[in-house]
Amino acid sequence: MTTEMIRAKIHGLALDIASKSPVVILEAEDSDRVLPIWIGHFEAWAIAMELSQLKSKRPLSHDLMAIIIGELSGTLVKVEITELREQTFYARISIETSDGIKEIDARPSDSIALALKTDAPIYVNAELFNIKKEEGLPEKINDPQSLKERLRNINPEDFGKYSL
Repeated sequence: MTTEMIRAKIHGLALDIASKSPVVILEAEDSDRVLPIWIGHFEAWAIAMELSQLKSKRPLSHDLMAIIIGELSGTLVKVEITELREQTFYARISIETSDGIKEIDARPSDSIALALKTDAPIYVNAELFNIKKEEGLPEKINDPQSLKERLRNINPEDFGKYSL
């Protein structure tokens, strides 16, 4: 059985007020379906820097991963958000090497930051766009209007203060 994967893009970053955790919101490119994924503050900062096209003075972890892949003559082909299990999202990155495609288990947040750094496409298991509260996500989290309202109210300082 083949899992349907849908190409997605980053719709935005938000802050879950209840948990004070950043959330990256992925949107299916073919519709207005969205998928929120709770991530760490550092990963949110790395994603926000890439979206804003800001560079640090020294390589950060995601920069280092992209550099290593390139120096080893690899290419990040794609990132896939594959499943939600016990309230944890799973992903894998596919790297093309001289020995073929290598698939590596990774956290979605690291995968997304790496995809942004390398211009690799992001794909999401189609079933994840249909998750309901009883399956692990808070009520209204997939409601586009609710997400838009939360995004409008976000303050960049909510992600923490970092210096480069």
